[in-house]
This record gives sequence, structure tokens and C-alpha cells, in this order.
Amino acid sequence: MSRRRIWAIVRKEVREYRRNRSVIYGMAILPLVFAIQPLIAVLRLSSGASEGLAHEHVLLYMLGIPTLVPVFVAAYSVAGERQQGTLEPALTTPVRGDEFLIGKAVAALLPSLLIAYLVFAVFVGIVEVKAAPGVAASVMQPMDLLAQLLFTPLLACWTVWVAIAISTRSSDVRVAQQLGVLASLPPVFVTVMIALNVIEPTPQLAIGCGALLIVLDVFGWLLVSRLFDRERLISGSH
Repeated sequence: MSRRRIWAIVRKEVREYRRNRSVIYGMAILPLVFAIQPLIAVLRLSSGASEGLAHEHVLLYMLGIPTLVPVFVAAYSVAGERQQGTLEPALTTPVRGDEFLIGKAVAALLPSLLIAYLVFAVFVGIVEVKAAPGVAASVMQPMDLLAQLLFTPLLACWTVWVAIAISTRSSDVRVAQQLGVLASLPPVFVTVMIALNVIEPTPQLAIGCGALLIVLDVFGWLLVSRLFDRERLISGSH
């Protein structure tokens, strides 16, 4: 594979995303949905409520951001080019199929990770500065901080492959995005259940989920590679 061709695709995709309002709005609104509500709830708590937070995992709500934000970018990757009529010219270039897919995936993954970590950092900073004494310490549980750092790329990568797979089979960007959101809801549901302590977080659960996500990420790449049919995509772009 050629890194030069891959990064050329990444740069092209980023330029396209900057001009697409639906992608920008989706990547801007969803992080606010997952950040504002828990932030307001935490800032309203008094110091006496800090003990109860020890049994909750507020920070894990932030994992919904890397799970859903990549959908809006990755679902646009193939379906968007098909709608604009630029898919056929792109596929008739010397770019290999795996370079095309990796370039699309990286272009969706990098801004999603940047947004997820940035929103998380802002959330943590506001809580540290504005929350009542004792509340910030209860919210910033070391295992939750570690989970945020480690699971963010794993969840985002899985969502990227799912959305690209849907995008290769869809001729409408909005349909691809809606289906991508639906396909990404199970991890969001599990994350919320853990955040609410309905599912008890344990090191064994974290290791199991991490291993499962690594397997799913590899499977996602293999699935998208099999679904990628250059001839079908070219003929289907008319």
C-alpha cells in the first residue's frame, strides 16, 4: 500500500467534510447531547452527594461520543460520493481498494477521536473548576478515566467500519447515516447501563469488552474489504 495515496484520500475527504453542513452539524450536535446533560447534573450536586457518585460512572456517558459521531462521517464516505457523481472517477484511478478503504476510514476516525477527546477534556476541566468540593474527586474515578482513554478508539473504529459497510450498500447519505446510528446503538446501550451501575463494571468485564472490540474491529475491516466491489460500485454509481 502507498501511504502517499492513502493520505491523499484522507486530505480529500477532510476537505469534503468541511463543505458538508450535515456532517458538520452531526459531529457538533451529538457531543453536546452526551456532554451537557451529565455536566449540568454534576454541577448541581452538593458536596454531600459526592458519596453517592462513588457508585456511579458519569464519565462513561462520554463513550457515546466516539460511538455515534463517526457515523456521520463514515456513512458519507461512499454514499456521498455516489450522490455527487464523484465515485466513479475516484474508483477508476490507480488507487487500490484497500488504500481507498483505509483512507476513508482514517479520514472518519481522526476527527471523531479529536472531537471525543476534546469534549472529554473540556468536561473534565469544567467539573474540576466548577463542581462542589468532593464532587470532582468522586466523578474522576481512575478506572473511568482509563476506560475513556482506551475504549474511545476501539469504539470509534468499530463504528467507522460499520458505517462504511452500510455506505457501500446505500445510495442515499441520510439513509446510510440513520442505519449507521441504529447499528451503533447496542454499544451505547451497554455503556449507559454501566454508567448507571445496572451492569457492574469490573476489570474482567473491561478486559472482555476490550478483547471483543478488538475482534470486532478486525472483523469489521475484513467485512468491509469483502463488501468492497469496485466494478459493482462503478456500475451502481450511474
